[in-house]
Amino acid sequence: MPSFILFLELAAIAIIFAGLPLFFIWKKPGYSLLQKLNWVLVFMTFDLIVFGAFTRLTDSGLGCPDWPGCYGTSNPFHALTDIQQAESAWPTGPVTTIKAWIEMIHRYLAMTVGTLILVQVAIAFSKLKSLGKNPLLGSLGLLLLVCIQGAFGAWTVTLKLQPIIVTTHLMLALVLLACLTAYAQQSWESKSSAIRTIRVRPLSAQLLILSFMVLFIQIFLGAWVSTNYAVLACPDFPMCLGGAWPETNWGEGFTLWRQLGLNAQGEFISPEALQTIHWAHRLFAMLVLVVLGTLAWRALALATPVLAGLSQVAKLLLGVLLLQVITGISNVVFQWPLLAALLHTAGSAALVFCLVRMSYWASWKPFIQKKMA
Repeated sequence: MPSFILFLELAAIAIIFAGLPLFFIWKKPGYSLLQKLNWVLVFMTFDLIVFGAFTRLTDSGLGCPDWPGCYGTSNPFHALTDIQQAESAWPTGPVTTIKAWIEMIHRYLAMTVGTLILVQVAIAFSKLKSLGKNPLLGSLGLLLLVCIQGAFGAWTVTLKLQPIIVTTHLMLALVLLACLTAYAQQSWESKSSAIRTIRVRPLSAQLLILSFMVLFIQIFLGAWVSTNYAVLACPDFPMCLGGAWPETNWGEGFTLWRQLGLNAQGEFISPEALQTIHWAHRLFAMLVLVVLGTLAWRALALATPVLAGLSQVAKLLLGVLLLQVITGISNVVFQWPLLAALLHTAGSAALVFCLVRMSYWASWKPFIQKKMA
């Protein structure tokens, strides 16, 4: 199929997919169109992250081994002959009709998020005089970020699931979720709300920044475990292969630029390297629990009627931390069940969401003064 026709068909699919939530929020009363669109984008990006995990965990990342289409077409229906030939040639390979559909649905959802951000840019531009330039600049930044994310999505396929590319793809998705949440919670169209949020900001910015840092390191380590298929490198819990400390190879395990399943020399990666990857994620999880648990406890201690929202987010944070512990252990004990693995990824995204929402109540002034001193 000529590339121009392929582009038109994919664009049409993106417009149709994006039109459904747009029609829903257009008809739904209350709040402005921009506010409703912002939170729909947060919801859809969260779903996209979870479906991306489903795509990876079902080994569907190469269900369509080209990009942006599927064997040069806009959908697996048109590529059915090519898919069947690939499946016949390699029955245990990554290409099947179901996997092709999973991969393409993931791409359709990603295109939908990109299309909705374009609509967000258009709305912010149309309200430039009344809202100022900040909403437009913010939405343009989001558009740039989703384009970079799309590029990494393409490289995920063309570089055959190279671990650092897939890991970066997930990390950027979580950064996009964080930025969309931060954008959505801004009081672009409510001056009274802006005044109230400036006056009441009791949460420590230093603790929140530390929480963001340890969480993103832990998410990177978790993504590195998943993309290197090291979940079962330590098949028991709390020990690893019956010992308190497994054999490790940190240099080989954390050599970032290499092919899937291989080390930097192009040889099969060693079991010790995979154990190192797994063990690093497990150890760092304890620090994450301490730091984020402290943040939630501090937030709950500040609970007042005025800060009811902060208390709710803190409780959600504690609940998600518990979910992460349960699903993380389940991944090992029950040999990486799909549901537990999906919930673990969803929990990571939920933790990012909680921390960004907590930034709504954070006082950044002491941190800024300390930096300026």
